Amino acid sequence: MPEEIVLAPDEAPKKLENFLKKRFPVGYVRKLFRKSGIRLNGKHPKPDEVVRAGDRIVFYIPFETSAAPPRPGKAVARVEIIFEDNSLLILDKPAGLAVHGGSGISFGVIERLRHARPEAAFLELVHRLDRDTSGALVIAKKRSALTGLHAQLRDGAIDKRYYVLVRGKWRDALRAVELSLTSYVTGDGERRVRVDSAGRLARTIFRRVKVWPQADPPVALLEAELETGRTHQIRVHLTHLGFPLAGDDKYGDFAWNKALARQGLKRMFLHAHRIRFTHPVDGREIVVEAPLPPDLTAFVARLDAADG
Repeated sequence: MPEEIVLAPDEAPKKLENFLKKRFPVGYVRKLFRKSGIRLNGKHPKPDEVVRAGDRIVFYIPFETSAAPPRPGKAVARVEIIFEDNSLLILDKPAGLAVHGGSGISFGVIERLRHARPEAAFLELVHRLDRDTSGALVIAKKRSALTGLHAQLRDGAIDKRYYVLVRGKWRDALRAVELSLTSYVTGDGERRVRVDSAGRLARTIFRRVKVWPQADPPVALLEAELETGRTHQIRVHLTHLGFPLAGDDKYGDFAWNKALARQGLKRMFLHAHRIRFTHPVDGREIVVEAPLPPDLTAFVARLDAADG
């Protein structure tokens, strides 16, 4: 049975070959084109064809891996289900687990879920979370649910909130940030994002949750609301403002990250704690929360203890 990917609404235009190489081994990508095992919106594509949000990619050559698949049920045991009905599944994804396979990762969340539920006719990611980001991740169990939620994403109708811990004396109770972003590739081939007036507009609303001004260095816990869904938006906005995200190994303060690791924070403090949307099938308002995981909760408690 052919596999299919529908590009997320926040996906920036890029060459098809580059898009695929971010998700699958190079050898598999070359095989797809060499044996005409791929369709883009129903047509035979060329490697340099540009793909955009909403495009459909269908694979007629299965991606096989020599790695042992997870045991049935293992994915559900490791990843808590926080909401499920006939159309949707919302998981509390732990940090360190990729949402899909590729780039040296044989099985991500979606592959593990499909393996754990072989009877499921349809399971697709509605959106993505970075591998090091924890929290609420929405999976569609029906195509109608997928297309309906993608439409809400395009219209900015899905409310996504994150908890972040930053370095610095954050004073504003509420701060709306509008800074355009553009992506680029580093000399070693890694994708990065930077603030660029010629890029795509990105808007984040930050709300102050708690501050520790006497800590060394001062830190603040914020809630970040995404009004757009650009790649690495929260992380780049914060760094540009001078408030690097704790544990951010791409845009953060690397010396501070090392100090945090010695204090027990060994990951990026970025957690998708709440998502609100209209159910794409029955029209209900859905609000789901993923509690702050134990490692982040413990670090906040450590800050409180040190603050006296």
